[in-house]
Amino acid sequence: MNKLSRARWSRLIPIAFITYSLAYLDRSNYSFGAAAGMDKDLNITAGVSALLSALFFLGYFFFQVPGAHYAEKRSAKRLIFWSLIIWGVLASSIGFITNIPLLFVVRFMLGIVESVVMPAMLVFLSHWFTNEERSRANTFLILGNPVTVLWMSIVSGYLLNAFGWRWMFILEGIPAIIWAFIWLKLVNDQPKDAKWLSEEAKQSLTETLLEEQKNIKAVKNYREAFKSKAVILLSLQYFFWSIGVYGFVMWLPSIIKAAPDMSMVKTGWLSAMPYVLAAITMLLASYFSDKLLKRKAFVWPFLLIGAVAFYASYAIGTSHFWISFILLLIAGGAMYAPYGPFFAIIPEILPRNVAGGAMALINSFGALGSFVGSYLVGFLKALTGGFGASYIFMAVSLILAVILTVIVKKEKKTHTNDSAIEVNV
Repeated sequence: MNKLSRARWSRLIPIAFITYSLAYLDRSNYSFGAAAGMDKDLNITAGVSALLSALFFLGYFFFQVPGAHYAEKRSAKRLIFWSLIIWGVLASSIGFITNIPLLFVVRFMLGIVESVVMPAMLVFLSHWFTNEERSRANTFLILGNPVTVLWMSIVSGYLLNAFGWRWMFILEGIPAIIWAFIWLKLVNDQPKDAKWLSEEAKQSLTETLLEEQKNIKAVKNYREAFKSKAVILLSLQYFFWSIGVYGFVMWLPSIIKAAPDMSMVKTGWLSAMPYVLAAITMLLASYFSDKLLKRKAFVWPFLLIGAVAFYASYAIGTSHFWISFILLLIAGGAMYAPYGPFFAIIPEILPRNVAGGAMALINSFGALGSFVGSYLVGFLKALTGGFGASYIFMAVSLILAVILTVIVKKEKKTHTNDSAIEVNV
């Protein structure tokens, strides 16, 4: 399995990382456009700007489960190919928009198209990586999130400074279209289709994955899976967690830009720093989660740290910008750390026929939380004239996510009979 592991990791993980990275680029650069004059040029008020930044996630909410179902039953490869092309075109088109109604439509459509990517990629990785590897595989996928925001923050700062917000959107949408054809050429939906694997390697991986399924309690359909207490609690947990994450992501540039004597290039560099720490914490958490085969223990403590850092940043206030910024850096790194272990939970407690749909449902609630976080952080800023209320809102949301994580349990089939027992995740 060592040779097989090297082959899968070196071929599939970079492809998955780049694909999700491009998706995250085209959903996150709106915050830079808004901070760099887009709002002024299109006469967008603070309230409308908050709604526009959040509208992506409302579209993102609707097609998660259908996307996962298509990826599991038909082809993640084809689904992601067409999604790459469509979202690249939509993302670039923002650079040509001259009125707010059309911008509403494009942001909403962009959310719909990108909604299928995360569940489809999680399904794709579950076909290629075992339980002992899955947290790390998921982490390298989702690492496209903070790493993209890191380099996007820097590159977007320079593009905005040199060309303005319209060309930033146009140029940053093109890579997804090009990558679609590279993706189509390089990936296979199932190990049995991979010409770059030997027959022995295909059989070994397939048998390992099937053996893992024998230890999971059977679930007939999505309806039964969605009624599971663990799925319901994880959906609510991800809702509150995402409020904190996306309130942070969408509004960090504006928070930093509000500091005295802050240029767009400097804003870009400072906005990138929390994501360096996020990448490090994600890799460490996923490594030890897989090594110890523990999941919850690598989720809730990080979210608790994020909540405390948010509140401390608020308590210190804007009069001590650099101390407040360091606390925001810690909050960002802590909020991202648990992604790999978190998304490894579902494939270990639900069988393959429903695991993809359950992950999609949970991710849908995350999208809803992202919408709430993106919108309310901006709304509270417009209402109060500062970000203090937003910090408290995000901190409370993370505390609720901590509580929900702690009380989640899973059912696991025993080896001696078909009864189920509850064990800690």
